[in-house]
Amino acid sequence: MSMKLVTRPATPFEGQRPGTSGLRKKVSVFQQPGYLENFVQALFNVLGDASGKTLVVGGDGRYYNRIAIQTILRMAAAQGYARVLVGQGGLLSTPAMSAVIRRRAASGGIVLSASHNPGGPQGDFGIKYNIANGGPAPESVTEAIYLRSREVYEIRTVDSPDLPLDALGTHTLLGTQIEIIDPVADYCAVQRELFDFDAIRALFARGFRLRLDTMWAVGGPYAKALLEGELGAPKGTVVNAEPREDFGDLHPDPNPVNATDLINHMAAADAPDMGAATDGDADRNMIVGRNFVVSPSDSLAVLAAHAKRIPGYASGLAGVARSMPTSTAVDRVAAALGIACYETPTGWKFFGNLLDAGKVTLCGEESYGTGSNHIREKDGLWAVLFWLNLVAVTGKSVEQLVRELWAEHGRCVYSRHDYEGIPTEQADALMRDLRAALPGLPGQVLAGEPVALADDFAYTDPTDGSVSSKQGVRIILQSGSRVVFRLSGTGTEGATLRIYLEHHEPDPARHDLHAQQALAPLIALAEQVARVRHWTGMDTPSVMT
Repeated sequence: MSMKLVTRPATPFEGQRPGTSGLRKKVSVFQQPGYLENFVQALFNVLGDASGKTLVVGGDGRYYNRIAIQTILRMAAAQGYARVLVGQGGLLSTPAMSAVIRRRAASGGIVLSASHNPGGPQGDFGIKYNIANGGPAPESVTEAIYLRSREVYEIRTVDSPDLPLDALGTHTLLGTQIEIIDPVADYCAVQRELFDFDAIRALFARGFRLRLDTMWAVGGPYAKALLEGELGAPKGTVVNAEPREDFGDLHPDPNPVNATDLINHMAAADAPDMGAATDGDADRNMIVGRNFVVSPSDSLAVLAAHAKRIPGYASGLAGVARSMPTSTAVDRVAAALGIACYETPTGWKFFGNLLDAGKVTLCGEESYGTGSNHIREKDGLWAVLFWLNLVAVTGKSVEQLVRELWAEHGRCVYSRHDYEGIPTEQADALMRDLRAALPGLPGQVLAGEPVALADDFAYTDPTDGSVSSKQGVRIILQSGSRVVFRLSGTGTEGATLRIYLEHHEPDPARHDLHAQQALAPLIALAEQVARVRHWTGMDTPSVMT
């Protein structure tokens, strides 16, 4: 194969600052000549000498994934990596990426995904870097990449034909060994170490029915290999299982609004015993019982409450962590268990520090992400296996396990209201006015009770002392009910305002109230203090979950 090192001039691009989960833009933005190369070169410039190091590359299979991988492989060879591991077909789920980095002692990995965002030529694309622990790069690294992206004036690459990605094997590119690996094997090996596969096999052998919707995304091959291939689930248990570049025109976000097919199946008279869905890069999950949707916050709390029943966690939990907007359900479980509970900003990298330090074992966030110390990313299929293992060993249904949580700790009634596609200047003005009003809120009576705390959440990392400020405006009432306002960092057009609402309900007679009904006073409070309609021009949220 003919190849040579090439250095060509480049012009920096503005706006390549990574957000919560890397750099996400429309596909058309990444298709601009030199755009991807500029970001990758900035990344490699920050990482420095690559000699003797192993890099992992893969993505969720969305449109532009294959083209981007070929570009990155050429640039990685020019950077001087000793070895690059690539998922077969260019595929690696985000949790599998973390597993491969950790099991193969790689120096890091490049993940090509926009997670739960839509795919296809008109959809979104994304790129992020995971460090040697398998988790997302910390802010110190992502900010350095951004600063370097503004001063990239040359691109180093290799002039060579595309490499074949669909067959396992090894190739050499300018001295770099490129190995096409089984994208599923390392991930499955990790799961076998955690769960009682015999108990799950016996569950399926007894006729237990699961419907797992992988939403035409990368989770399909992993779920089919484990559930149908290894655990004895009937063929057809995993649906929408073939990864497609456009996710079958679905919005691959596992929530009741987007996974309507699953919700409808679980509400039918002959519904399966359990339903679940995973997202575009298979790091998120939704758990559903028969006509019973489990909130992500409650899911995390149930897993924490029963973790000792799972082989991989039989020795108990060091602690738990949740993102600040996530409900306090897991806090109550942690208090009962006598373990620490950490409240972090949104973003899995904050959990990574706590996991590395051995301070926590389980962690999760309200946006359908749960995980543990087995890797350094959230893990959708892991959560499904955890629930299956619990159902198998307790003999209880999904709904029973959640209702037992409520009976013991009260129900944390919870909802998130998203206002999408707001002009950025309007969203910024809303948050600016809200922050300015904070000093006058404590002591005011809102939603029928005094405000106990009103602040802009800041976090000091207990492991490295780093400080993250302006992580979301909190209004907490005397009873503990909360309203949180935050601008999301995962969209690609305009701004998304997220309003999180939580009310703790100890009375079992009120546990079946519809969430929006129970939260109505807090919804009115949010409008009163933030003037949401005024700033967004919207009468109702784009999405309520």
